[in-house]
Amino acid sequence: MNNFFKFILLFSIGLTIVSCSKSDSQTPLRDYTEQYTKDITNIETFLNTHYLVVEHHPGETEDLDVSYPLIDAGQTSIMNQLDYPIQTRLVTVKQNDVDITYKIYYLKLREGSGPDSKSPCNVDRVLTSYRGEYIYSSTETVGGTSVTTIKSTQFEELINPQSYFNLTGVIRGWSEIFPQFKTGTYVGNPDGTVTFDNFGAGVMFIPSGLAYFGGSTAGVPAYSPLIFSIKLYEVQRVDHDSDGIDSYLEDISSPDNPGVADGYVYSMEEGVVNPDDTDGDEKPDFLDTDDDGDFFTTASEIKNPITGQAYPFANIPTCGGTGNGKKNYLDPSCHGAN
Repeated sequence: MNNFFKFILLFSIGLTIVSCSKSDSQTPLRDYTEQYTKDITNIETFLNTHYLVVEHHPGETEDLDVSYPLIDAGQTSIMNQLDYPIQTRLVTVKQNDVDITYKIYYLKLREGSGPDSKSPCNVDRVLTSYRGEYIYSSTETVGGTSVTTIKSTQFEELINPQSYFNLTGVIRGWSEIFPQFKTGTYVGNPDGTVTFDNFGAGVMFIPSGLAYFGGSTAGVPAYSPLIFSIKLYEVQRVDHDSDGIDSYLEDISSPDNPGVADGYVYSMEEGVVNPDDTDGDEKPDFLDTDDDGDFFTTASEIKNPITGQAYPFANIPTCGGTGNGKKNYLDPSCHGAN
């Protein structure tokens, strides 16, 4: 590992545009459902009235930079272009005691690839450059007629990141979309800089309910849908409950595909079954120091009795009792290393 990257690992997440906002406590918040209806209409209008320009400069800082000009000469819209097919992710969130299912549109300019390529879990840290824009409605008078256009304005850009963003401390839209991408490759240069290549890169279009909603920050008006173009350079794994197992490895199952990890771990509402909660105590495994509820901590159960250190995850013994091949810390009938 080069010295520059060792230096980067020492940084912790700072307070940035994607993680903080201010709201006017004197003004009642709008209805979430009504605002989402407005947001998704404006997002889809933007996608249908603008086209995508992608700049290719492999190995350079500006590789896969994007812009979104207004269609003026029959160009193919972002929604209908085929080079980077539009994708969606549905996210259900309880807000004001109402379940709202949000649709996030996103584009994969490049998924990311390399011998050590990996995707972040939604609770990991990411090293990323990005550009943020907000979508708004503009009304102008043209030839005596009022014409309304959906536009975007840039509010933030980070080209050379020096610290990681914790996906638990940023807007929800980021933590939902980053796991869809992978890291690429990088090399250290004699001048101390790093050149990144084959990194994951994309664009996400986020309703305000998964962003700042009624808050405002750094020039972003309240209730603004956001556009982020992102480049994923590296992932830093996090062990949120300090049990010796990185949180991404405590992703047990997808809600829609039992037994298959999906890159996401969540805390659920009270009474809602969590597929990533082994013992059903309403603490997901990534926040539970005793994953199987046997009153033996996970940290103690994965410890090698010879070295006194935790086994590497792949080497944690499976339970020889009733565990059906489960690792020992996931079965209450099996205590400690075999």
